[in-house]
Amino acid sequence: MSNNPKKLIEVALPLEAINKESAREKSIRHGHPSTLHLWWARRPLAAARAVIFAQMVDDPGSHPELFPDEEAQNQERERLFALIRELVKWENINNEEVLEAARAEIRKYAPNGEPPPLLDPFAGGGSIPLEAQRLGLKAYASDLNPVAVLINKALIEIPPKFAGQPPVHPDQEKRLVAKQWRGAEGLAEDVRYYGQWMRDEAEKRIGHLYPPYEITDELLARRPDLKAQGYKPGDKLTVIAWLWARTVTCPNPACGAEMPLVRSFWLSKKKGKKAWVEPVVDRSQHPPVVDFEVKMGEGVPRDGTVNRQGAACIACGTPVPLTYVRQEGQSGRMHEKLMAIVAAGKRGRVYFAPSNKHVAIAEKAKPNWKPTEQLQGKLRVSAPLYGMETFGDLFTDRQLVALTTFSDLMGKARERVQADARAAGLDADRARAYADAVTTYLAFGIDKSTLTNCTLATWQANPDRLTQAFSRQAIPMTWDFAEANPMSKAGGGFVLTFISLAEVLNRLPEKVVAPGKVAQRDATELGDLSNLCISTDPPYYDNIAYADLSDYFYVWQKHTLNKLYPELFTTILVPKATELVASPYRFKSKDEARNYFEKGLRNTFQKFRLIANFQYPITVYYAFKQAENKQNDERSSTGWETMLEGLIRSGFQITGTWPMRTELVTSLKKGIGALASSVVLACRPRPENAPATTRREFMRALKRELPAALRELQKGAIAPVDMAQAAIGPGMAIFSRYSRVLEADGSPMSVRTALALINQALDEYLAEQEGEYDADTRWALAWFEQFGFEPGPFGDAETLSKAKNTSVAGMVQAGILEARAGKVRLLRRDELNPDWDPDTERRLTDWEIAQHLIRFMQNQGEEAAARLLVRLRDRGERARDLAYRLYGICERKGWAQEALPYNALVVAWPEIGRLTEDIRRTTPTQSQLIF
Repeated sequence: MSNNPKKLIEVALPLEAINKESAREKSIRHGHPSTLHLWWARRPLAAARAVIFAQMVDDPGSHPELFPDEEAQNQERERLFALIRELVKWENINNEEVLEAARAEIRKYAPNGEPPPLLDPFAGGGSIPLEAQRLGLKAYASDLNPVAVLINKALIEIPPKFAGQPPVHPDQEKRLVAKQWRGAEGLAEDVRYYGQWMRDEAEKRIGHLYPPYEITDELLARRPDLKAQGYKPGDKLTVIAWLWARTVTCPNPACGAEMPLVRSFWLSKKKGKKAWVEPVVDRSQHPPVVDFEVKMGEGVPRDGTVNRQGAACIACGTPVPLTYVRQEGQSGRMHEKLMAIVAAGKRGRVYFAPSNKHVAIAEKAKPNWKPTEQLQGKLRVSAPLYGMETFGDLFTDRQLVALTTFSDLMGKARERVQADARAAGLDADRARAYADAVTTYLAFGIDKSTLTNCTLATWQANPDRLTQAFSRQAIPMTWDFAEANPMSKAGGGFVLTFISLAEVLNRLPEKVVAPGKVAQRDATELGDLSNLCISTDPPYYDNIAYADLSDYFYVWQKHTLNKLYPELFTTILVPKATELVASPYRFKSKDEARNYFEKGLRNTFQKFRLIANFQYPITVYYAFKQAENKQNDERSSTGWETMLEGLIRSGFQITGTWPMRTELVTSLKKGIGALASSVVLACRPRPENAPATTRREFMRALKRELPAALRELQKGAIAPVDMAQAAIGPGMAIFSRYSRVLEADGSPMSVRTALALINQALDEYLAEQEGEYDADTRWALAWFEQFGFEPGPFGDAETLSKAKNTSVAGMVQAGILEARAGKVRLLRRDELNPDWDPDTERRLTDWEIAQHLIRFMQNQGEEAAARLLVRLRDRGERARDLAYRLYGICERKGWAQEALPYNALVVAWPEIGRLTEDIRRTTPTQSQLIF
């Protein structure tokens, strides 16, 4: 056996299974660490678990003494793949049988059966160290950001210290029940119990500020729908949220109304339960008064009164520029007006018009503290333009009263936990440590509550529910906002927050080698560590300003946890001077930002060479979309370039690359072609005697080796939007194995040039696939690239048809083309024959197959596309490959909306394929059609 045998991640992975579970995980909430505390760009647990396992386990090909031939090696790989497929399932996250099998594989080839600890020096949301711990490794986590440090402490450091301990709270029926408390179950029970105690105590103090909505005779007379549902006078419904609209005074001197700024008047779009706000203007007064009513039925509300272009006065119709709105906000003349009330009814949400009583009660709230720290960096992009300069400005007075009340009660809860722990038999030191632990999670509950108890939270109409702040990685300006009732049991209530925290604790690893070690440190300063396995997700250049965003939580954590963790709260806000990001506003120029980032990464990777155990490769996650350079028609990415420069200049070579579905594509991102994947790079030190090569030889190697890697990516249904980034991995693996790649003049090739050549090879590969398509499709591709779906000259079409060995008349007959009045035009999907039948089609083309698959999927769903695919047999695979080509054309042309369906088809392909197999099993005769 060699000193450094290849690991599984450097040879093969069951990528489709890993990606499927990683994508699925984004929809899991109950018990997932993402519900412990918000963090940006958190890696899916499934991906982290699979990467670490494959990073630690030898590939069978490294042991010819055990697996002497290819058949034996493939058989052993398949056994490991089967284990990974089980390992990545959410249902098996604490399945000890599966986990122990994985741990045994990791120990099998480790020196003396003891694998090294695993370090993530950019630990962030904690997925990587948590999954290392779950797989039986000692987990080390570090981060410069104190918020990230606390998250990692809460995941890997605190729970193992109290594993198996029963709860200490005095509810004897629960505490003394005959059961074995596994893992952090006891800790979870106490977090739930003392969180409920805090909520109950808060209601005693401030419950009067959150009145129920009372049903009256007058209301029932106006709302027959309520009477029909059985409501009676005197019924009191718990309010879920109060919906407010910001207002400014109309600048029209003849009007002067307090004009509401509302993005949408919809309340609910549920079928049969539609509801909206109807503004009512009383022009008998001067200035006019705007009030609101709630309407229900099949009508449609009026459009909102504000958007990115400006606002409009609802009373007089005067258009109002955003510059005026900003001036009013900055002058302190922006106010709020209650627009509607949402309550919990007998059959779901019930919507009510504003109540003067509720407004008066809200105005009574007077906080005795609020965070006064100034918004900084990326947090200043939006809200401060409208006068919200401090973190305290992001909350109403009533929200501040609630949050400070819970903060005050947290200290009292800590005293109760400590006393109850002593009564339960814990010694003084352990009781104090346990009280600190429970208090940490209670503080996390307050942190989470700020996401819905702030003026950044809004009401969503479909489905009708409260949304939280940070729907994207910034603090946006919200015109109308939803003020949650923290005493309710609905979303936004404190009780649900503590319940969700307890669910996370219940899902943490039950068996841990040792408590994790978490430290606040710069990733470039790791000199006191050694013999570590490393897996990490470094910052993505200038994509996410973690420190700026974390300030939102830091100001509250400093208020609640400063006495427990004084070493983490020595600065006014999160440290930013040494944060490894290339945010331009922190530097004099973009070049300075880039140089800082590249130097920092290079220093970090050089530290890795000093502290890593290179019997194991290091693994690095990276996701940064390449963009088109309009000047030279090339794709480029400064983020990728600087990361790779740092990695390669530090003496590393890439030994394995895997695109993994690690990015959450939300509804906000679906229309912009956002990345869905990260590329995971496996890296080892490049040998000292690595040869140099020439540009010509490098290009030959790309042409020889890259197509096979790209075919594997397509088989794994890598999304077209991710294809250019995924191709970087295998391309740079070729580039990085040489000590230098020399240009014709003898100078070393830059990473930027190498990336350009990799992109060129990718384009050539996709273009070469055109030879597999039928003549009509080859013509359609060439025409589409020139004209899209717009008409072009008949003469050009005829000339092109000769070159592609087809005819315009034939393509018109095939149903993909329209030719009239000297013009030719490709038919759009919605213009294709709706009764198209591949069984009777006499001139079946790959072009129409791809378009109809998309049409079926869009109109009828994935199962309909699968039924069509069954009938198409092997023609379907070419349609998928065609989607890659069409997406690339759309991206280069800037046709964003047309690109999306091609991307969606490939992303859905694994599920369509699964459904296809199900259909074939139940209707085998359909698969016997021959074209």
